[in-house]
Parts: sequence; structure tokens; C-alpha cells
Amino acid sequence: MALMDFIKKQFIDILEWIESGDGTLAWRFPMAGNEIQYGGSLTVRESQMAVFVNEGKVADVFGPGMHKLTTQTLPVLTYLQNWDKLFQSPFKSDVYFFSTRQQIDRRWGTSQPVTIRDKDFGAVRLRAFGNYAYRISDPKLFHTSISGTRDRYTVEDLDGQLRGLMLQHISDAVAQSGVPFLDLAANQIEFAVQLKDATAPEFAKLGLVLESVTVQNVSLPEELQKILDQKIGMGMVGNDMGKFMQYQTAQAIPKFAEGAAGGGSGVVGDAMGLGAGVALGQVMAQQLSQGLQGGAVATAGAAAAAAPVGLKPDEVMATIEKLADLKAKGILTEDEFTLKKAELLKKLV
Repeated sequence: MALMDFIKKQFIDILEWIESGDGTLAWRFPMAGNEIQYGGSLTVRESQMAVFVNEGKVADVFGPGMHKLTTQTLPVLTYLQNWDKLFQSPFKSDVYFFSTRQQIDRRWGTSQPVTIRDKDFGAVRLRAFGNYAYRISDPKLFHTSISGTRDRYTVEDLDGQLRGLMLQHISDAVAQSGVPFLDLAANQIEFAVQLKDATAPEFAKLGLVLESVTVQNVSLPEELQKILDQKIGMGMVGNDMGKFMQYQTAQAIPKFAEGAAGGGSGVVGDAMGLGAGVALGQVMAQQLSQGLQGGAVATAGAAAAAAPVGLKPDEVMATIEKLADLKAKGILTEDEFTLKKAELLKKLV
């Protein structure tokens, strides 16, 4: 019976792996109880490495090239088997191929905001996402720590673990970058470099090289985003406070307009009806400038800016009606209404 089994057994004399592009990282050559012919050939392509495993132990690792399998090319396996130098019978060993090409465009991102400590704002929460690329550099380590005896191991099988490593080191990357939290969104390249440096050692423990990391977006909390927007606005106008007040007014006018468009009700709508939205920036800028020059000049300038000039009779009457409406709503007192009404009626002379 043993003789018949030996006759039926097929001996493998060519071992190779043609990748199918399906994201396979490790592939076990199908033995099906067969044995490898002594003197057979092993073909390892440029983007591959091969590992021989004997009785659960990694025996030999082969890089790219065509290898003739003999006691000279399998020295470790020869030692494990205690073969004689002239031994030339078929042998049995598990053979695994590994893809060493870069696995590009792998995605990482925060499913939930990550809490970061910042010297300026204390604990803040951040969202970020991007991509990364890696490759297998140590197939022996990858086999013993990750892929094991599975027939096939893919990038999808590993993605969750690697994404977790990326997210785990975001805090370290922010701390090492030295970039203030408020400026992270504008310094994504430096953030990516630090994230790569912080995560690469963890990839190396798995037999991988982290080739590159990109940060495509950093989302700041809403309150910090508003501060950043103001900082950008200040950068646009420099130290010119007049221009800054104009910038602030331009930002505020759409909000005034929304109140007016909603039916003109409320303080905002009435203020728009009186033209206060347009005059706001002018009044604030004049008061600021005149306040620096002296109290008396400031008072005169503010009064001149606040008083409507050159109004037509129908405009005066419309304005008085608006003031009356404000008085009816309790926004203006009787004295305030009377004073404003008198000032407007003088414009009819």
C-alpha cells in the first residue's frame, strides 16, 4: 500500500505565483499532499518574496529571482531535516508567497472626534481623514505575526488593524508637530509627516514599511473654526482697523438682510428698514478713530454720523412711521421717540 501511495503521489518541480491584482498580500502554494521535487525551480518575481515553512517553523526566505531547490539553496531546511549532502529525494514543505509591492490609497479617518490636548485651548476634539501606503518588508515577521497558515491573506483583512494604528497616534502627531491646534488645518503636510513618523514603528512590528501618509482634511470644532475665520480676516486686512471694521460689517450685513427678508419683524428687520445695517460699519469705524483723537472730536463725529442727512419729505415721514412702530413695540421710549421725531422734522425745513 505504501508503494502504491508513492507511485500515485505527484512531485512539484515548478513553484511560482502570478498575482491577480485582487489585493492579496500572502498566498499559500497549493500542495494537496504532494512533495517538492529536489532540484525543482522556484520563481520569485520582482514584487514578491517566498517563505519555506517546515513543520511550523520558517526555514528559508527567498527574494526575487529563479532558484534551483537543492541542499545548497536550502541550507536552513537542510539543517532542520539533517539531510546528508548527497540526499536528493523529494521533500515536503509549505511555501508562501508574499506581495512586496506598495498597497496604495488605503484610507484612514476618524469615525468619532478624537480628543486632543492643546496648550492654547486645553482639550479639543478633532476630525481628520486621509490615505496612506505601505508594503511588506519582512515576510518572515509578517507570516509569524499576521498571516500565519491561512491560504490567502488580503489588504482588506488588514485594513481595520492599520487604520486603528493610524488613529491611535494622532495625538502624538499633533504634539510632535509643534503646530498650534488652530493652525493644523493650514499645516496638513507637516501634520502628515509627524503622523507617519509616529505610526511607522508600529507598522514595522508587523513586518511592514509605512511608505507615505497624506492628510486630506482636518475639521476643527465649530467654535474654533470661527476663531480661525476671524484670524484669516485679520490677516487679509493687516493692522488697518478701518479695513477690519469694513470686513466685520460686510460679514454682518447678510445676517441683517436675513432678518429683513423674514418679514422685517423684530429689531433686526426694523434696523434694516432704517438703513442701520449700512451705516453700522461707518459709525463704528468713525467712533474708534475719533476716540483716539479726543473725546470732543469723537462726540461731534459720532453725532454727525448718526444723524440722517439730506432726507426727502417722504423719507422723513417713512422713518417717523418706523420709529413709531419701534415705540409701540417698546423698543423706544416716549422721550426717545419725541427727540428723534423732532430731529427728523427739522430736515423738512
